[in-house]
Amino acid sequence: MLFEMPKKIKCRLCGKESIEISSALKVCLACIRNKPEEAMEIAKEAHRKIRKEYGLPADPPRNDGIHCKICANECRIGEGEKGYCGLRENINGKMVVKQGLLHTYYDTLPTNCCASWFCGAKEGYNLAVFPFACSFNCIFCQNYQHKNLEMADIIGVNTLVKQAEKANCICYFGGTPEPQLPFLLKVTKAILENKMVRICWEWNGTGNKKLVRRAAEFSYDSNGIIKFDLKAFDNNLHIALTGRPNIRTLENFEMIAKEFDGILTATTLLIPGYIDGEEVRKIAEFISSLNQNIPYSLLAFHPDFKMLDMPFTSRKLALECYEVAKKYLKSVYIGNKHLLV
Repeated sequence: MLFEMPKKIKCRLCGKESIEISSALKVCLACIRNKPEEAMEIAKEAHRKIRKEYGLPADPPRNDGIHCKICANECRIGEGEKGYCGLRENINGKMVVKQGLLHTYYDTLPTNCCASWFCGAKEGYNLAVFPFACSFNCIFCQNYQHKNLEMADIIGVNTLVKQAEKANCICYFGGTPEPQLPFLLKVTKAILENKMVRICWEWNGTGNKKLVRRAAEFSYDSNGIIKFDLKAFDNNLHIALTGRPNIRTLENFEMIAKEFDGILTATTLLIPGYIDGEEVRKIAEFISSLNQNIPYSLLAFHPDFKMLDMPFTSRKLALECYEVAKKYLKSVYIGNKHLLV
């Protein structure tokens, strides 16, 4: 990845200039918080441009048609339309679904998983399963290749069961697993019938609640982990950064916290200029209201996708957010420390 030199960008609303304003987003944090209606229009314009570039719907379709309930977007897909994730299409009144669009590889344990700082999996292999497609449109996405569905391998259940025979744990990430969650749950069931391995999920948390609960059961029974990317707590900021609301994410996090003990962890990417101590405080306070023992990782940001001209996370910001989170939670960690400046 070729990083660009950070450059000052002027906020389209207030005129402030800073290297901590995204050239793709063109609006600053203060305006997102204080002028949300105007800021959201600018942010949505940025997301529409990105979605068009990848041939994906600008927004979840809301036409008369087939109602998809796989994730929080709940697309209503009209004749000839695609769903927001790009995996589902209404053809002649029937839902045609692309599934098994994946990339897989083995990692030697311990791996660079976001839970490795507290996870007990220290020997053997992790089977990393990268499902293509996503229910968000993050401007900063560090795995944006998931949007290129044509780059995916098409891998069936039997192949994945065979690959899992070598593994001690399996991590589904992406993208995010939710758009392919029905298929991945089918795969997981078949894998666990053949061999007991740890089942872990790294996702944005937008899945259908029944499907999410089933995924949590697999993780709980196999001593696995579910990691939520809590990208922002303020819903307007979340929409600005990801294109979509965070309501279902927070609901699913709360559901798992209350129903399944010991499998949850959360991360927040410290995007300079957008995720600050106040945002981390809100997230940490929310997690703490459910369970103070849930591990929480603050991840250093590196410029990627449409934020290539943004600066890296500063050590000052990381330490400030760490001290804030520690007031509410017992286990807080700074990840990717080598990226701090």
